[in-house]
Amino acid sequence: MELTDNAAAGVENKDERYAFLTEWYDSTAALLRRYQLFFYPKDSSVEMFDVKNQRIFLRRTRYDGLQPDDLFVGNRVNVFTRQLCLVDYGDHYTANKLGSKKERTLALIKPDVLNKMGNVLDLIYSSNLIVTKALMTKLTWSQAADFYAEHQSKPLYNNLVQFISSGPVVAMELVGNLAVSVWLKLLGPADAATAQKEAPQSVRARFATDGAQIVGHGSDSLAAAAKELEFFFPSTVGSSPPNTAVCAADCTCCIIKPHAVTEGLTGKILNSISAAGFQISALRMFTVDRANAEEFYEVYKGVVKEYSDMVNELCSGPCLVLEIQGPDAPQTFRELCGPADPEISQYLRPNTLRALYGKDRVKNAVHCTDLPEDAVLEVQYFFRILDG
Repeated sequence: MELTDNAAAGVENKDERYAFLTEWYDSTAALLRRYQLFFYPKDSSVEMFDVKNQRIFLRRTRYDGLQPDDLFVGNRVNVFTRQLCLVDYGDHYTANKLGSKKERTLALIKPDVLNKMGNVLDLIYSSNLIVTKALMTKLTWSQAADFYAEHQSKPLYNNLVQFISSGPVVAMELVGNLAVSVWLKLLGPADAATAQKEAPQSVRARFATDGAQIVGHGSDSLAAAAKELEFFFPSTVGSSPPNTAVCAADCTCCIIKPHAVTEGLTGKILNSISAAGFQISALRMFTVDRANAEEFYEVYKGVVKEYSDMVNELCSGPCLVLEIQGPDAPQTFRELCGPADPEISQYLRPNTLRALYGKDRVKNAVHCTDLPEDAVLEVQYFFRILDG
């Protein structure tokens, strides 16, 4: 089913088609199934071909849940409730058209600017970069020294290591066209004074406090990006730096839902949470499979009529899970989120998260723990079980 370059080029101006090799884990049969996924941008339609059985699995059908920006190798997309991992390009045309400039890079937000994390994310999204992985972690001195090993001979080495291990950091994988150079330009010059003079709109110009505490880090090449991403997001399961969740009695769970992540609302939501006085003590991006989504929402099954739609939304793409801390956090944070229906929130509680960022009862921007006794359990589900 792979298109030749000539055949692919022939449809470019008529009925352009992108092709990807995908994998889907069938939990019922405990099998990894492979499909060719075809996407037609002209009418946002999709088609699927079963690789093993050599037959059409899904005839061409319009599907508005998939966008061209979602199409890059390594991403997970949801097509009619099936979560597909895009493992390779299906033809040279697609690789040349969508993959030639697509890069991955590491963005590291350092301890001095965690309270401005939402602002930094807004700048990232406005630069047409996509956050595909995210983790808040606390590096040991040894881990920080390993990360900065190539700078060991430089005068600021000890200061760099000491500072980056002094508090939590947020590591992110950014994907986009020329992501390495785009993120470095967005960061600005390493010296804060130079950044303020030469690149006043850059991250460092806006948020840096001195020469050593320079807000963030960016990979300086594709090779460095591959190495640094492996440091924070290793391919070996269970070997990544630990998350920072404390799972204490004063914590609660917040999930920024996939639709809000896709719409670039993450930074604004984080800013609203911080402005309300809550501490974000842990953060990780998850791509939840259907079985886990059903398990997490099981308490709502048969109780809330939107249960099935809630499950579909949670496993439709990446979500950002937060551990929130604050006085009586389960109750007070639930008040900040507002009623489940954004229309009701806008009428009764117009400054709540769901009023500001929600669309309907399912795509209502955030999930929060409803019952105080479930708060620690929900945090543990993500940060101890799924991230175990």
